[in-house]
Amino acid sequence: MTGKNIDFFSYARTRIFSILLILLPCYIVRSEPVVEVEEIITSVAPAHNGAGPLWCYGAPLVARCGEDVFVSVIETGTDVPPLCNTRWQLWHRTNNESWTMVRCEGEFRQREPCPVGVFCDQSVFLSVNPSTEPPGTQYGPCKPLVLEFDGKKPGAASVVHEPSWEGRPHFTDHSYRGFAADGINKELLLVNIDAQTGQQFVSFRDAQGSWHAKGKISFPIRSCYPQVSLQNRSAHILAIGDIVEPNEEWRKLKFEKLGRQWDYVFRRLFYSYTPDIRNHPFSEPIEVDSVEDTAGHIANLDLYVDSDGLVHVLYLRQPHQYAFLRDAYFPGQEMTLDLEYVVVRSGKAICRRTLAASRTDQTDGLIPAYARFHIDSRNRLHVVLSGTMKTDGKAAFGMFIASVPQVFDELNWMQIPLQKPLRTFFTNTVRGGSGGSDVLDLFGIADDGSILRYARIRLNDRQVICRTESGPYIPCRR
Repeated sequence: MTGKNIDFFSYARTRIFSILLILLPCYIVRSEPVVEVEEIITSVAPAHNGAGPLWCYGAPLVARCGEDVFVSVIETGTDVPPLCNTRWQLWHRTNNESWTMVRCEGEFRQREPCPVGVFCDQSVFLSVNPSTEPPGTQYGPCKPLVLEFDGKKPGAASVVHEPSWEGRPHFTDHSYRGFAADGINKELLLVNIDAQTGQQFVSFRDAQGSWHAKGKISFPIRSCYPQVSLQNRSAHILAIGDIVEPNEEWRKLKFEKLGRQWDYVFRRLFYSYTPDIRNHPFSEPIEVDSVEDTAGHIANLDLYVDSDGLVHVLYLRQPHQYAFLRDAYFPGQEMTLDLEYVVVRSGKAICRRTLAASRTDQTDGLIPAYARFHIDSRNRLHVVLSGTMKTDGKAAFGMFIASVPQVFDELNWMQIPLQKPLRTFFTNTVRGGSGGSDVLDLFGIADDGSILRYARIRLNDRQVICRTESGPYIPCRR
C-alpha cells in the first residue's frame, strides 16, 4: 500500500468520525440522587455558650468506613454553667441498622463540637478539647486531645493521644480547630488557635502513631473555622478572617440598626499549604478573596485536593452583608449572594467560577444557601447545595447536587428529593478520611434546628444525551 493510500484512508476515517459525532447521539454520565434513608438521630438543647451543634463547620462531624457511618454529636448538660457545658457523643450506624450512641464523655467539659475522622482500617478518631478548669470558667485553658476508637468495636474504651505543639501555646475553650485524616496513609493533622496571638498551631501524627509539632501559621488577621486537608503529607488549610468590625462608622451604624455589641466580621478568605508536612513549613497565606472594602460577608464552605494536586475551594460571597450599609455607603449597588468556586495550583488561583447566584428581582434560578463538595467512587467532583429554586416567580427550598466537569458553562443541578431538606450540613468528606463513595452521607439541621438529622443518598449513574440550541447533538467536551 502506498503512502498516498495511507493518507487517503486516514483522511476518510477522520471525516467519517467527525460526521458521526455530529449525527449520532452523544452521552454524558450524570449521577442521579436516590434517597435511601432519611431519619432523625437525636436532638440537642441549646448550650448558650456561643457554639451550636454544627459550630465547627470547617471540620468533619460525619465519616464513613465501608458500611459503617460515625457521627459526632454534642449533648448539653442540665444545669451545667457555660462555657464548657457540653460533652461529646459518638453515634454509629451500619447500612442495615439504626443509629446507636456507642460512647459518650463522662463529664460535660467541652464547649464546641468534636470533629471525627477515620482510617481505612476502621480506626475512628475524635478531636476533643476538654476544659482543665472548674465548671463555669469562661475563656479558660483547655487541653486538646485525640481519642482513638476501634470502629469494629466502637463501644470499647478509647486510646487517648496527646498532640505535640511548638512552644507553649495558649489554648482555650475557643479552639477554632481544624482536623483532617488521611484515611489511606493513616495520618492525622490538627490545628488549634492560640487565644492570645491568633496564630494557628499545627500538630501532625504520622503513620507510626508519633505526633510532631509542625510550627504555626500566621494569617494577616485572626482567621478561624478552618477547612484542613491532608493527603500524602501534602497539607492545606482554608480559613476565614474573624475580627471585630474595623470600620468605626460602619460599627456605629450596625449598632444603631441591630442593637448588639457582638460585631465580628468575616470578609477575607485565606489559604496556606505545604507540599510535605514533614519537611516544609506552611506557605505564606494568600488571600483567595475579599469583600473588605464593601462591608461584605464570606462563608468558607469546603476544600478538596484532587489527585493532580489541584485545590478546589468553595465559598459563599456577599459584597454587602446588610442592605442598610449598602444604602448608606454604596447606593445603587446590587445586593447579591454567589456560590463561588476557585481552583488553586501551587498557591495561585488559576480558575474562578460562580456556580449559583442570586440577583435583585430574580424570578428564576437557584439561590444558594449552603454547599459542600462530594467525591464519588470514580473520584469525580460534585457540589451538594441547599438553596431556593425559583421558577416563574415561585420559590421552593430544597437540596441539589451537580457534578463539576472539566469544562462547563453552568452546572446541571439535580434535586435531592428529601422530605426535610437540610439547611446546614456535613458530608462524608475525604478530608475526614472517608473514601470516595457513590453513597453521600448528610448530617445536619433542617428548619427545626434542635433536631439533628441524617440522610443517605445513593448516586446512580445514568446517561444523558447532549443537546444545544445550535443543533440536535454535539460532541461531549473534555
